[in-house]
Amino acid sequence: MAADQGGPLGGVGKTALGVAAVRAGESRRPDRLFDDPYAQAFLDAAPGVLPDEPVSERDLAVWGPMASLGAVFYAHGVLRTRFFDDYLLAATAAGCEQVVLLAAGLDTRAFRLAWPDEVRLFEVDLPDVLNFKQRVLADQAARPRCERVIVPADLRGTWSPTLVAAGFQETVLTAWLAEGLLIYLSADETAGMLTTVGELSAPGSHLAFEHGGMATDSLLARARTVPAMSEYTALWQGGLGPDAPGWLADHGWHVRIHDRAALDASYGRPDPGAASGGFLTAVRT
Repeated sequence: MAADQGGPLGGVGKTALGVAAVRAGESRRPDRLFDDPYAQAFLDAAPGVLPDEPVSERDLAVWGPMASLGAVFYAHGVLRTRFFDDYLLAATAAGCEQVVLLAAGLDTRAFRLAWPDEVRLFEVDLPDVLNFKQRVLADQAARPRCERVIVPADLRGTWSPTLVAAGFQETVLTAWLAEGLLIYLSADETAGMLTTVGELSAPGSHLAFEHGGMATDSLLARARTVPAMSEYTALWQGGLGPDAPGWLADHGWHVRIHDRAALDASYGRPDPGAASGGFLTAVRT
C-alpha cells in the first residue's frame, strides 16, 4: 500500500488503482450496480501507472492470461463492491454506528452511500495512500455523507491505539470491512489483525471480507507465469485461506458464507471465471 508522496501509487497501493478502474468502468454502464463518481479521478491523477491494453496480436499472446484474469477481476470487483455496499448499509441500519474500512484504499463509500445520520466512518490505511486519496478528493471538492475520520496506520503492526485516539469507541457497535485485503497478508498477520478487531468489537458488531478464490486455481497459476503480472502476484500471501470461518468461530464470531454464484444470479451478472467461494460476514457474540 505504499506510495510516493508526490507521485502515483506503488506496491499494494497500485492495486487500489486497479479497483478504481473497475469501479469507474462499472459506473459508466447504463445497468450499473453502483455509481462511484470519483473513481475516474483517481485514474486521471496517476496516468500511466496501470498497464496499457493489448494493441496487436503479439501483445495478445502475452496478454492472454492477463486478459482472462482481468475479466474475472472486473466481475469480482463489481460483485464485491455491490455486496459490501449492501452489507454496510444493512449493518448500519441494524444499529452499527461506527464503520471501519481496513485498508480503505481508494474506497469512496463515505461520499457515495446514503448513511444514517449517526454513523462515523473510519478509513484505515498507510499514510501515502491516504495522502494521495485526499489530494484527489480535495480537487474534486468531494463532501462526505457521514462523519469521516482518516486513520494513518499499518495493519501489519500495532494500530488499535491510533484508531482509538482518532475517536473509535470500543463500546459502540461497529461494522468492519476488510475488502481486498487478506490476500496480501500472511496467516499470522491476518490472525493478528482479526484478533485486534475482535478485541475492539462490542457484542453484536459485524465483520465482512472475501472468502474463497477470486479465480480458478489454473488461471491464477497461469497469471504467476506472466512477467507483467509478477509485481502483483508476488504480493499474494493468502491470509487464513479456507480456515477463516473456523478461526472466526473459535474466536467469538457467528459466521455466514455468501455463495458467489448465487450473488451473481441475484445481481444479474454472469461470472466469467466460474470460481468457487464468495463472501464472509460475521457477528460478534
